[in-house]
Amino acid sequence: MLSYKEHILIRGYGAVSALGHNQTTLADSFQKAEPAFQVRAFNGAETAVGALQPAADELLARLAHEKKAYQSLDRTVLLAMYVSRQAVKQAGWEQQKDIAVNIGSSRGATGLFEKYVQEFQQTGVVPVQTSPVTTLGNISSWVAQDLGSSGATLSHSVTCSTGIQAIANAFAWLKAGMATRFLAGAAEAPLTPFTIAQMKAIGIYSTTTGHYPCRPLNSEKQNTFVLGEGAAVFALEKVADHQVHQAALPAAVLESVGFGFEAITSKTGISRDGANFKQAVQEAIEKSGNTEPVDLVIMHAPGTVAGDSAEWQALVSLFGKETMPAVTSTKWLTGHTYGASACLSLAYALQVLQEQRVPAFPYPTRFSGGKAPSHIKRILITAAGFGGNAAALLVRKI
Repeated sequence: MLSYKEHILIRGYGAVSALGHNQTTLADSFQKAEPAFQVRAFNGAETAVGALQPAADELLARLAHEKKAYQSLDRTVLLAMYVSRQAVKQAGWEQQKDIAVNIGSSRGATGLFEKYVQEFQQTGVVPVQTSPVTTLGNISSWVAQDLGSSGATLSHSVTCSTGIQAIANAFAWLKAGMATRFLAGAAEAPLTPFTIAQMKAIGIYSTTTGHYPCRPLNSEKQNTFVLGEGAAVFALEKVADHQVHQAALPAAVLESVGFGFEAITSKTGISRDGANFKQAVQEAIEKSGNTEPVDLVIMHAPGTVAGDSAEWQALVSLFGKETMPAVTSTKWLTGHTYGASACLSLAYALQVLQEQRVPAFPYPTRFSGGKAPSHIKRILITAAGFGGNAAALLVRKI
């Protein structure tokens, strides 16, 4: 917990997903509250995915052709570079060099890795650049190269909790005075045949290609997991108490982060009572030192029967059914973007704090939270991944 005179301020952010490629287009999609799924053929089967829109693809193509070196980078790296530029611009950091970078990814350079494995299987050799452009550290280092920053560069993968873990690193580094400015977030580009096949093999992928292929908390008790791509990065600084209210939009502070872990009881590491979720949320709430109520929970809720139920049980055990905050999930709009999902949830939270509106689930749900207050101030965001890990963060409107 920080001193009451210090806060971790969100100076700016960048985001891209199936919903849009910048804050303006994302805000438009937020207002419409319409999902943005596409249907593509993977391994001979029509499959719903949360792919980027053509406008975003064009912007990434332009970025890739800015320099010869960029043309050999994976889509995941380009996504991270693209949203990092947005975050730095909004924060007013264009002339700053002392920026630390931690951008994680669950899968890393997915497209290039699979491409080079196929080439090796066919020819027995790989291109010279294979190792440097597929290593996980490739993401943060290229962002730093693109921005010309001289701060520390960190990369990691903690499955679907990766994004919150990156923000937690930034939180700790800023609190300890080890950095003055920090870019933290995650990027994911997993829409490849092999990765799609992995999720279908688990038996959780949505079998429908209708308007709402991904339906977290759905009343039918069906697995409706849908994979998506995207990235979100946040420009974070530690500021004194008197500086907080001078901040421009997005005008929000990170209150705390929490973590949970449990022994694996299944191939996906989910227990029925969501012990890891409970531990992470409880820790985030306690470390915030704030006794004000949580107004909204943006759940991890990937649209799987077991995962959604486990998380819900954890929330009930903490808040109680009668005093449950309002709940929502971004995945019915974008699909599950693996390590980037919680960061896109944070971007969504900033939209909610600005617009003071929470779009309702457009389909019947088996669980329902309370009604969001007229003034939404505190939002809890959760994430969990394979291996038994979970994470949570609290963000507050200034």
